[in-house]
Amino acid sequence: MPSLLVINPNTSTSVSALLQQHVKAAVGAGIDVHTLTARFGAPYIASEASYAVAQHTVLDAWAVAKAQGLAADAVLIGCFGDPGLFALREGAGVPVGGLAEASFLAAARHGRYAVVTGGERWKPMLERLALALEPGASLAGIHTIAPTGAQLAADPVAAHALLVQACHDAIARFGADAVVLGGAGLAGMAAAIAPAVPVPVIDSVRAGADWARQALAGPHATAGGAGFGVAWQNVSWELEALH
Repeated sequence: MPSLLVINPNTSTSVSALLQQHVKAAVGAGIDVHTLTARFGAPYIASEASYAVAQHTVLDAWAVAKAQGLAADAVLIGCFGDPGLFALREGAGVPVGGLAEASFLAAARHGRYAVVTGGERWKPMLERLALALEPGASLAGIHTIAPTGAQLAADPVAAHALLVQACHDAIARFGADAVVLGGAGLAGMAAAIAPAVPVPVIDSVRAGADWARQALAGPHATAGGAGFGVAWQNVSWELEALH
């Protein structure tokens, strides 16, 4: 059975449980899903500093998985912002994807798209990521709302009304043909609000799971091979073991 490793780059076990639940439901019984939570860092990633640390946690989590003998034929970074995507893709030796890249790809199939996400400081970080990703060329704009994804997840009923209005605002502001609802903590909310939004609403977690299912349907090894070629110092012993 092919295996998928989902890495939660923040320290919130509730987010990991949400990722495990929604990714497993989306990929089906034919794929083994294992979610790992970051061993250090922020409980929720919502700033440049927490994002920078999260990139380290992604590599550390991959190293822990390798040390524990957890099989992984593909890796999904369970954060809308994809910290560590390029670094892990460089040396993991298996397909590596992220929630943002996957949802950008899904939304771009509809034309120009907007992003709605929680946390105002995410806007420049997501704009920078979009510049580095091919499907980012179809990004019409990013609409942030003040509550973070964690705060929205804590009160889904209030979040639904707020997110519907945010989607309408984004469509009017950017002329978007689709909206990405970004954030691991918002998993499942796109389906709940979609009937009230006039364009397709992309769930970033569902998009990540769809990417993983497609990736696992093809050859598992990537051209980059396995290994990072770095003599690590003063990091976890698991990361030191990855050369």
